[in-house]
Amino acid sequence: MRCLSGWPLLSLSLLCLAGCTPGLPEFPALGTPEITRIYQTPPPGSDPSQCWGKEVEPAVIETVTAQILMQPAEVHSDGRVTQPAIYKTETRQEIIRERRELWFRVPCAEEMTPAFIASLQRALAARGLYAGTVNGEMTPRTLRAIRAYQAPQGLDSGILSLAAARQLGLAELDLPEAG
Repeated sequence: MRCLSGWPLLSLSLLCLAGCTPGLPEFPALGTPEITRIYQTPPPGSDPSQCWGKEVEPAVIETVTAQILMQPAEVHSDGRVTQPAIYKTETRQEIIRERRELWFRVPCAEEMTPAFIASLQRALAARGLYAGTVNGEMTPRTLRAIRAYQAPQGLDSGILSLAAARQLGLAELDLPEAG
């Protein structure tokens, strides 16, 4: 009888465990920005009866290194270098893109009921963006689907905007009052 040891045994154990677990946990994709924040208070100068989300993109900073000529080389008339050039290395940081904050209206917390979220999941599934269980919970998979829906429209965020909720038929439109 041959004894299993080391890596083959570990691999076999992991395969057995993988077969017993109902599913692997969801991990956000690399490079996926996390949700910044949903605010109950509006940005300065906005209507206090509305709810807001804020997406923050950090500044992009690049480190640039350059060689600066301090003293040119001394070259003899026959082409011999009698004194090599002297350079100084200078390193600095340059802002490639400034930090940006984007405020946008969102459905308020009291509107984000399990029934609303389930309707959102169904609407995203109908568009081929959500393949998870319709459970009325704001899962990481739901957040990724929201982001996939909004990104082509210029809002790269997992926070559901009020505009997106309206486009999906989940929120009322603001109509001007007649009179």
